[in-house]
Amino acid sequence: MYRRDMIFGLAAIGVTACAQVPAGRLGPDGLPLPSVYRIQPGQEAELQFRMLDSVNALRQSAGLPPVQLDGRLNAAAATHARDMSRQNRPWLFGSDGSSPVDRARRVGFPGRLQGENISESYESDLQTLAAWMAQPDTRTVIMDPNARLMGFAWFQEPAGKLWWTLNMGSDPAITQPIPSGAF
Repeated sequence: MYRRDMIFGLAAIGVTACAQVPAGRLGPDGLPLPSVYRIQPGQEAELQFRMLDSVNALRQSAGLPPVQLDGRLNAAAATHARDMSRQNRPWLFGSDGSSPVDRARRVGFPGRLQGENISESYESDLQTLAAWMAQPDTRTVIMDPNARLMGFAWFQEPAGKLWWTLNMGSDPAITQPIPSGAF
């Protein structure tokens, strides 16, 4: 009896090993292909607050003060995310030549823009944050000790590609804004 169960068990394992993996599930390296991360309508606040909580957890672990969401920085981030999609390239300058500081000034942000992080991906907000934290230059923006305000937004194309933008700014009561013409 035991011998028969063993033979059937090995046969079942052999058949399972020969089963076809659905097409498009594994890449040429044998690893699973990433799936498109879809943001549903109405998830804006959920994603912004999840990013805020995650950034503040990272900042707290480093002994830095927390940041708060700022509607003006959110607006500047949203404008740039959409503009990067139109340009089909992730970079810090707008199609009109605007810098991150210009965009913050346009939306009436009264503080100093400490930095801007951008990304072009199919990854989630938290995967994007992890990628930013893995790079020294983008990590520095998130962990800036002078940052007190944050803007976070994205634009998702119909095919699923995401354009992420995160802005960090100072509290206008603590620091003076960058004067016009400084850049």
